[in-house]
Formats: sequence, C-alpha cells, structure tokens
Amino acid sequence: MFSHIMIGTNDLDKAKSFYDKLLGTLGVQPAVVDRHRIFYRTKTGTFSVSIPIDGRPATAANGGTVGFTAASAEEADAWHAMGIANGGTTCEDPPGIREMGGVKMYLAYLRDLDGNKLCALYRLPRA
Repeated sequence: MFSHIMIGTNDLDKAKSFYDKLLGTLGVQPAVVDRHRIFYRTKTGTFSVSIPIDGRPATAANGGTVGFTAASAEEADAWHAMGIANGGTTCEDPPGIREMGGVKMYLAYLRDLDGNKLCALYRLPRA
C-alpha cells in the first residue's frame, strides 16, 4: 500500500546522524543524501527525512506515528536505547508487550530530535 514515508526536520545533518544510528540497529544501511533530503531504502519501502520545501519550520504530526519492524524484542530494545542515547526521548509506556485482539506485540516508542513519534514493533509468534 505504501511506497514511502517522509517526515520533516529542521536540521538534516543531525537527523541523518540520529537515523543512521537508530535504523542501523534494524539492519538498515546509512542514508543516501539528496540535496535537502535523506533516504533509507529497503526492499519493503523507503523512509525519508526532509527539510520542508516551503521554507517554514518542520513540525511533528499530532497523532502521527511512524512504525518500524523489529525482528525481535531485543532488537526493539536496542533500537529504543540507541534512540535515547542519541537525543531521542521516550514516550508512551516503557518498551514492552501489548496485547490487542489476541495479538501480542512488543512495542518501543520514542520521539526523534524534531518531536516525530516513532515505534519499533515486533509481533510475537502466536501460541
């Protein structure tokens, strides 16, 4: 359904440093820089960060979340720890298992340097 997700930043260099480290915990290669944007491309989609082209400051989406797939709860924890260690802030509940409709997920939430809400999600195998 989705080809890409793009969020805004007010400092592309800081965003690249943050996301290179954060997404590196999930096995994603460092960003490709293209003028005022950076791109992380995988076979399952593209995540990008951009300086707004309208010249106004980037703002975080109220109610928006960008979710990244983790291969395990440990990978989600490493992702969360890397985000916090590089200037992100924790939000929501601490990383852990949540259950919804009989499906168990391990979720870790944080906000990036520009306030965008992010999540690492690992779907636990069904019992």
